Amino acid sequence: MPFLHLNAVCKGFDSPRGRTEILKNIHLEIERGEFVAIVGYSGAGKTTLINLIAGLTHPDSGRITLNDLEISGPGPDRGLVFQNYSLLPWLSVYENVRLAVDQLFPNLSEAKKHQHVQENIARVGLTPAAHKKPGELSGGMRQRVSVARALAMDPQILLLDEPLGALDALTRATLQDEISRLWQESNKTVVLITNDVDEGIYLADRIIPLSPGPAATLGPSTLVDIPRPRNRKRLSFDPSFKRIRQQVIDFLLESNKRRPASITKKLTLPEIEPEDLSVPRPLIGGRKTPIRAREQHRETIERIDAGS
Repeated sequence: MPFLHLNAVCKGFDSPRGRTEILKNIHLEIERGEFVAIVGYSGAGKTTLINLIAGLTHPDSGRITLNDLEISGPGPDRGLVFQNYSLLPWLSVYENVRLAVDQLFPNLSEAKKHQHVQENIARVGLTPAAHKKPGELSGGMRQRVSVARALAMDPQILLLDEPLGALDALTRATLQDEISRLWQESNKTVVLITNDVDEGIYLADRIIPLSPGPAATLGPSTLVDIPRPRNRKRLSFDPSFKRIRQQVIDFLLESNKRRPASITKKLTLPEIEPEDLSVPRPLIGGRKTPIRAREQHRETIERIDAGS
């Protein structure tokens, strides 16, 4: 039995135009300790998929299980790292991580809580900034705090929802290395959502494309058979990297071609008629004004003499 299992999962949302199917017939199996990357276009439904696994939303049909237990809501067995950090701005780095520890491990002694928080802050290299608040940190440092908070929960599975999407290229590369190192140290099961194919190949054991929506589905799973540790500079020259990259991109491009190219909308046109040029324009204020067919009126005016 796979550690994480999504079986025939479908999810849609209501809108003023009716029901829109976001994900259709999603089948996914992930083993314990595996690092899996799911890549796709923006708006394809990647965040919806990660929210389903996190228990933040429920499938319309199908079943999701973790360690053979059905997911029915959020839980401490799943640590989620959001795109937008989701830190409390009035708390320091230490306090943001400590908040999660207090909630999940209320029976730990004060000394053990303090040690646990410090250890996880050190794992992401933020010990010198432990007293700082999010407003005093860079985007990359804030994302490290989010990762430290998720690791401090000691979850069974770590869910990464495009955690590096808002970062500059240099910071993104640095945090990719940090995530790879932390995964190898902790041996956690990781699901990474990203729109960067190269990032997925660099980090993951397997990479799976998600077709464009609506009614997005998962494409073929590809094993990333590149030995670790992976060298970023040499990766682009690796034949396996080129093959895997081409397979994933080909699927995404081909599935994008099959998307409906047209939509049907009901348009209400304004009631505008062309000017009738056969009718002389009247003079108003010394200027000729346009006249349209429906603006023409025929009236009969009778003159009444004063002496009659």
